Amino acid sequence: MHTSVVPDCKHCRRTSGRESRMQKISVLLFLAWVCFLFYAGIALFTSGFLLTRLELTNQSSCQEPPGPGSLPWGSQGKPGACWMPSRFSRVVLVLIDALRFDFAQPQCSHVPGEPPVSVPFLGKLGSLKRILEVQPHHARLYQSQVDPPTTTMQRLKALTTGSLPTFIDAGSNFASHAIVEDNLIKQLTSAGKRVVFMGDDTWKDLFPGAFSQAFFFSSFNVRDLHTVDNGILEHLYPTMDSGAWDVLIAHFLGVDHCGHKHGPHHPEMAKKLSQMDQVIQGLIERLENDTLLVVAGDHGMTMNGDHGGDSELEVSAALFLYSPTVLFPSVPPEEPEVIPQISLVPTLALLLGLPIPFGNIGEVMAELFSGGSGGGSSRGDGDASHPDSPALAQVSALYINAQQVSRFLHTYSAATQDLHVKELRRLQELFSKASARYQHLLQHPREAEAALSSLTADFQQFLRGARAVCIESWARFSLVRMAGGAALLAAACLLCLLASQLAVAPGFLFRPLLLIPVAWGLTWTLLYAGVSVTTGSKLDPVVLGAVAAAGSLLPFLWKAWLSWGSKRPLAPLLPVPRPVLALLLIRLATFFSDSFVVAEARATPFLLGSLILFLVAQLHWEGQLLPPKLLTTSRLGSSAPTAPPRHSGTHALLLGIGLLLFTRLAGLFHRCPEETPACRSSPWLSPLASMVGGRAKNLWYGACVGALVALLAAVRLWLRRYGNLKSPEPPVLFVRWGLPLMVLGTAAYWALASGAEEVPPRLRALVAGASAVLPRAVMGLAASGLMLLLWRPVTVLVKAGAATSRTRTILTPFSGPPTSQADLDYVVPQIYRHMQEEFQGRLERTRAQGPITVAAYQLGSVYSAAMVTALILLAFPLLLLHVERVSLVFLLLFLQSFLLLHLLAAGTPVATPGPFTVMWQAVSAWVLLATQTFYSTGHQPVFSAIHWHAAFVGFPDGHGSSTWLPALLVGANTFASHLLFAGSRLPTAPALAFPV
Repeated sequence: MHTSVVPDCKHCRRTSGRESRMQKISVLLFLAWVCFLFYAGIALFTSGFLLTRLELTNQSSCQEPPGPGSLPWGSQGKPGACWMPSRFSRVVLVLIDALRFDFAQPQCSHVPGEPPVSVPFLGKLGSLKRILEVQPHHARLYQSQVDPPTTTMQRLKALTTGSLPTFIDAGSNFASHAIVEDNLIKQLTSAGKRVVFMGDDTWKDLFPGAFSQAFFFSSFNVRDLHTVDNGILEHLYPTMDSGAWDVLIAHFLGVDHCGHKHGPHHPEMAKKLSQMDQVIQGLIERLENDTLLVVAGDHGMTMNGDHGGDSELEVSAALFLYSPTVLFPSVPPEEPEVIPQISLVPTLALLLGLPIPFGNIGEVMAELFSGGSGGGSSRGDGDASHPDSPALAQVSALYINAQQVSRFLHTYSAATQDLHVKELRRLQELFSKASARYQHLLQHPREAEAALSSLTADFQQFLRGARAVCIESWARFSLVRMAGGAALLAAACLLCLLASQLAVAPGFLFRPLLLIPVAWGLTWTLLYAGVSVTTGSKLDPVVLGAVAAAGSLLPFLWKAWLSWGSKRPLAPLLPVPRPVLALLLIRLATFFSDSFVVAEARATPFLLGSLILFLVAQLHWEGQLLPPKLLTTSRLGSSAPTAPPRHSGTHALLLGIGLLLFTRLAGLFHRCPEETPACRSSPWLSPLASMVGGRAKNLWYGACVGALVALLAAVRLWLRRYGNLKSPEPPVLFVRWGLPLMVLGTAAYWALASGAEEVPPRLRALVAGASAVLPRAVMGLAASGLMLLLWRPVTVLVKAGAATSRTRTILTPFSGPPTSQADLDYVVPQIYRHMQEEFQGRLERTRAQGPITVAAYQLGSVYSAAMVTALILLAFPLLLLHVERVSLVFLLLFLQSFLLLHLLAAGTPVATPGPFTVMWQAVSAWVLLATQTFYSTGHQPVFSAIHWHAAFVGFPDGHGSSTWLPALLVGANTFASHLLFAGSRLPTAPALAFPV
């Protein structure tokens, strides 16, 4: 018998080990399946939400007219003539990034009896007003209407192609690719023009190798107001005086960066606009008669200085045109004309004698073809029946423009079938009639001027209708894909919920949960692919992945549906208390209402306060807040405690009041969305460098450093209370000495960042070096602390008996992965078992002396001590990525977390049976707290509110060609609250002592 038992035991161990490995593999495969479900749902949703359009690679050329029919008089045989004779041989394009229209608008005179308007940006471009008054026929100021998204790369694309970007283009704003569509730069180089560029290096990625000479400067550091502008000014006037250019482009960034850093109402904005005014004046003095000056803003900016959305201030930009020769037949109107921004593309193309880019849908600015040489009459407003009359020149420009747009619509609709067919047919009929009338007018040039006016209106109606059709088509969301993606994500979440509840059941295996879904997913994938091949339709990989994911979920959904009304309902597997479930459903419903989405920053604290009140009321109903009444059953779906509560009722009530108070204080930090103009943003979310006044800045700096010290003191007091600072282990020593060093480094960096512009020139290099070293040092310390914590996550201080009171032993119960189910479910009992083994020999030797009591410290905080330490280590790098005054928000965040944990623990019995679980009340509160902190730190779910400056914390000189590191820093800044709260589901309890 003895010989047969041993092989059986070995076989049992081998079988047990094999089953354990198979179970681990099954869990990993299940997690991979869940990830696939989520990615498939997100991909399907974004394919319907992030719009895109086909980019045609067709090119316009002088050899191929835009359409049938005769070209205007003088279009052949003249030097520089293409579709129309050129009016200018040179162009200077000054692009002032984020030049909002009211920045350039002449300031109105003061009205008697009303206080004067004192805004830093008003009236600083005085040269524009002076030129418009002195030379009204030479200059014109327009209000340029910008198409969203108002990000720089998309605006440059529109300003050179004349087309419209779609929503998805905004995602590539900082990872630009070469433009494949026909554009002005390509037409200029094809015509042999010498194009010189200086400024924003985004142009280098959009037009690689297109410039005869270029001076590129890094554009990503929004805190740098002067490097790009000063670099341009170093080359601008010498290049202009050299004459070795035909088109000169200067892209200034100081105004845009000043808006991002300080906002438009800061005195620094007045300085930058005054500098731009001097640049414009200097260029005007150097212009020759054959040169056109164009001063344009690519977009505007919000009241906070940001851009990217479609608010009125963001889509309103300035456009100023000037020529030393007469440019306009009439004086400017009292109110500047509003024109689409893309209208500049066909206008410049025809003025320079170039073909209009193939994909342009802009409308030519007809009044620029009313006079001067070439395109119009030298006699000004002469006889309209003359072939070179201004009215006929305008109609000719519009006709060529309409031909080009008609050709594009025909080509694009044939390639994609995206455009509205009926509207296209109506526009085509309108264009055909107007084109026939124009050809008749060319053969009979003595027609009345009324015919020209009618033709002008018809061509303009066609061009504006074509633009409207394209906007409607390229801004159409796919509601079916969006709904399908959302449904797939919801089903995946339900799967995770049920699997998490089933996994704690004894003997549960993941393998049966995987085999059938995989087979179903493959079956539906093959079926969809076969149908696509049979019908000849294009196989969409996004839809293919969604079909595979949905097919794999069908067996699970079918079983859930059958179990809904059967003898084994799903309700026991959904342990969500009904009030909390109702709160979660309300939270979900808000995403389907525009008004709630806009007001989410205010709705979230309301829901959080409601949850806090429910938790306090629940304690009262369970007899833990006030003396218990005649309550014998649980209320609202929660289970009654089986042991005495942890805290007194007064203590729990104070916790709830404190939570509500801190929630209200956190709401004082907010940033208003652009959709609510009546709202006023908190002034405390701007950097200290933007403050005017040294005393106020110093007081705020002291408050920010005080918040840091208070945060550190709160964490250390908490750890000391539960005995977590008595150990000589490396992680504990790091908490003692490393965290104060991180506080000092953060405070020193804030001091340098807030006063960098006031530093004497001889110290600027030293300050710049320290500004790069200090954040990296703090981040390095944080990474070191996290590595130490990962190395020794659980340390327990053990103290035995009075006779051996000086003996202390540090036990690390787990040196590797858990080896049993008990290791997974009961960490503290396993520590206790290791303690018994450690002291077994000592107990045997001293048993005659009586029993020995072994006290184990830090067992009550065995989870939370490590997690609190990890969170405080993670909080410092995340705090560095924000402005200084957000430290007050981080302090409130940690105070709310501690109070919430204690409030949840107040209703949890000390001895709760079963495995460790996280209550749904905690999950819901954590979600709401993360969302509230997201808004309290100055974020908004829009492109214009992204904190791009975070990419340069510790890297003031940029990242070179690297994109992953700045993306990581900006992402960490954006989702800082969610990163902190994701790992914050910690239980707290007092230290325990186990008698042996």
